[in-house]
Amino acid sequence: MAAVTAHQTTQKTLGTANAAGGAGSTAAAGETDAPAADHLAAFDAAVAADERIEPRDWMPDAYRATLIRQMAQHAHSEIIGMQPEANWITRAPSLRRKAILMAKVQDEAGHGLYLYSAAETLGTSREELLDKLHAGRQRYSSIFNYPTLTWADVGAIGWLVDGAAITNQVPLCRCSYGPYARAMVRICKEESFHQRQGYELLLALSRGTEAQHAMAQDAVNRWWWPSLMMFGPPDDASSHSEQSMAWKIKRHSNDELRRRFVDICVPQAEALGLELPDPDIRWNEELGGHDFGAIDWSEFQEVLKGNGPCNDQRISQRRRAHEEGAWVRDAAAAYAAKHAPAQTSPRTPASASASAQTSASAQHVEETA
Repeated sequence: MAAVTAHQTTQKTLGTANAAGGAGSTAAAGETDAPAADHLAAFDAAVAADERIEPRDWMPDAYRATLIRQMAQHAHSEIIGMQPEANWITRAPSLRRKAILMAKVQDEAGHGLYLYSAAETLGTSREELLDKLHAGRQRYSSIFNYPTLTWADVGAIGWLVDGAAITNQVPLCRCSYGPYARAMVRICKEESFHQRQGYELLLALSRGTEAQHAMAQDAVNRWWWPSLMMFGPPDDASSHSEQSMAWKIKRHSNDELRRRFVDICVPQAEALGLELPDPDIRWNEELGGHDFGAIDWSEFQEVLKGNGPCNDQRISQRRRAHEEGAWVRDAAAAYAAKHAPAQTSPRTPASASASAQTSASAQHVEETA
């Protein structure tokens, strides 16, 4: 059934040439419809058979564009998401907590690099994606536009935000696009540690003094609803979900993942001794899951429009970090060019070779600075 849906929706892309016209693009200008139809049939068959689409395989332009949009937003979210927690590294209450938080923030930088690298296999550059982020032409997750007001927020982010991320991202390990799926395997393993660390932090606070318990409860109250919004708008209002599921980029709808997350959190909150700030949560015997209250989607839309409490702060800090890291990128590129092999093939000029060698390392230094 998925293959039929994929065929019906991707049929529109036939005759639309990829700008590069290279491997994996749609039919080039002047190519007959028959070979293009054969490519589409092979693509649909591979998706239906749960086979991986690889960078050199033919793919519809719309499939490529959808992947770039999703992976770019995911990568941007990882590096922007470093900011709310990095704000607490110097104020962590113990050396152990400081080391844990530093390791987590470093992990998030690495996740961004994995995802930018995966997006580059589709013919876009990391520099292009970052330029679009800085210009406001690409988004990151709305959750990172909320402030971390207390130390308990670090725990709430680990338990709720990373927990929501895991719920959403584990199915992406079976994404139809190979590089994205493989990147998600390692990311999900590391995110599972982040979720456990957040849960353990909240547990310590919840079992601490009355003030510490109140601080933990306050953090959960503030982060619960934005965490539910992380899964995206309701299915009937999502413009990309149906097509992404047909192509098996996504495996579950937004509402299905949101309900699964609530079912996971309810018993965990009970074990923590904390209350979820929703009096409408109750078990639905017929559905075999929990019902929950209505989400204020007007807040979600306002944050997406740039009117969240920290939108300007987050993107301004990101732009500043990029500008201040220019000398690091230049130095790394110069070093790589100096030590590049003297003989390079005509198709791989020394400058391109140097850029390829230093792209990841220079970006890593910038993001962790």
